[in-house]
Amino acid sequence: MFQGASSLSLDAKGRLSVPTRHRDVLSATAGGQLTITKHPHGCLMVFPRPEWEKFRERIAALPMSAQWWKRVFLGNAMDVEMDGTGRVLVSPELRAATGISRDTLLLGMGNHFELWDKATYEAKEAEATQGEMPDVFQDFSF
Repeated sequence: MFQGASSLSLDAKGRLSVPTRHRDVLSATAGGQLTITKHPHGCLMVFPRPEWEKFRERIAALPMSAQWWKRVFLGNAMDVEMDGTGRVLVSPELRAATGISRDTLLLGMGNHFELWDKATYEAKEAEATQGEMPDVFQDFSF
């Protein structure tokens, strides 16, 4: 399970250095093979390959009425592999689609990661936390 946030910078070639705390797990569970795709909220989803396969099957099984969502998730998916120093290339197309340039935030989301442009994430988080908590949290005690 992946959790936690990491502030990271892409290098000039668009490569992301996977945090050390996640590299061993990704090497052991996915052989360093990842899949990156667009998320409708304006970030990228980064999956270890076995988790991507499960997600891909679920998306592919959606009805024709969800064809555009299939295009978003499946049509934009790019397979990547961690190099010897734990870096992965984030394609120019995916970076452009999400406004990711240099400063990013990698969030562990359980079985995958979200990769955000840092300023975009901070703005969206501030907006989301302005009002009251959604009703789905009514049974939580904080």
